[in-house]
Amino acid sequence: MARATIRLLLVDDEPMVCAHLRTIFGTAGDIDVVDVAHDGAAAVEAVVRHRPDVVLMDLRMPGVDGLTATERICTFKQPPVVVALTTFDADEYVIRALRAGAAGFLLKSTPPEDLINLVRVAADGHTVLSAAATRGLLGSAGERQSGKDRRVALVAELTDRETEVLACLGAGLSNAQIAKRLHLTETTVKGYVSRMLVKLQCENRTQAGLLAYEAGLIAR
Repeated sequence: MARATIRLLLVDDEPMVCAHLRTIFGTAGDIDVVDVAHDGAAAVEAVVRHRPDVVLMDLRMPGVDGLTATERICTFKQPPVVVALTTFDADEYVIRALRAGAAGFLLKSTPPEDLINLVRVAADGHTVLSAAATRGLLGSAGERQSGKDRRVALVAELTDRETEVLACLGAGLSNAQIAKRLHLTETTVKGYVSRMLVKLQCENRTQAGLLAYEAGLIAR
């Protein structure tokens, strides 16, 4: 079965960046750039107008920034997948965007072929989170100990199997990859993930994966 066309919205305050990204994604037959926006307010309007599947969101923009736009978009009834675009992986804005519901983040220096493939991964509902970049990001975030202790306490309430699944999410594995690693069915993995999101008070699997790092389940 052929892959359905992915509707993509590009958001960046630099027109040259948007033009470059449009050129890159124009080479992918299964990705359609439905619009570009140069600030957060225009991004929110474009989401309402075009109903994209994925939004690549620059975070640092004048006026309404990408973080504010991400927060607004993620409150929609059926929001698109928002992936943060950033120049530096050690960016406090990225942590805040993930907390707001972004499905992951990509560096603007990501090679074109990888950008295309990672947008496909995001559209399929999987985490787009570089393990190496995430370690650096969390190392620079300066999280308060009290907040970390609370999150660790939530993880401690998981069963052993749920903890294993959470660690796999932190490693960026898809449900199929988790099922293969833990010798489970994909349906069973989906059930574990759904229950964990409720227990951990996470909006999505990306936030849960981030929590796996913060709780020390992933080696840094």
